[in-house]
Amino acid sequence: MRPFRATGGSVVARLEPAESGIVGLLLDQLEQLLDADSDDVGGDPVMARLLPPGHRGDAELAADYRELTESALRSGKADDLATVRATLPDGGGEVRLDADQAAAWLRTTNDLRLALGTRLDISEDTEPPEEITGDEDQQLAVYYWLTALQGSLVDALIAARAGRS
Repeated sequence: MRPFRATGGSVVARLEPAESGIVGLLLDQLEQLLDADSDDVGGDPVMARLLPPGHRGDAELAADYRELTESALRSGKADDLATVRATLPDGGGEVRLDADQAAAWLRTTNDLRLALGTRLDISEDTEPPEEITGDEDQQLAVYYWLTALQGSLVDALIAARAGRS
């Protein structure tokens, strides 16, 4: 990956083919989760992170909040997923984003990190793997790679806003 950088009103990065493939796979998984019936994923801790309760101390208030907001939250996440998918280079290559597309990438990479972090039980004490020896190490490596990707996007957006290319 060549990290995001600000360039003439947009932000640009370059993804390797494997990186584009990983992002595409993660988008598919997140989309399946968000498209699932609420009753089927109601107890899923990832869904609790992606669509948190509006009130923790009052179940009735939380249910009312969910009824009022869940559809719009799911729709917004689906729109962001579609934007990321549309701007993701098939087989690797350049990712060039305007401000709205970059915002969708930020929200979606955050959702992907929340989902992975929840599944992997990430805490402030979790460290990147020194060696990839199994599936969990691979998933941790992907989590930290997404963190770096998102961080470079934030840095590029700050640089663009400050007029630095």
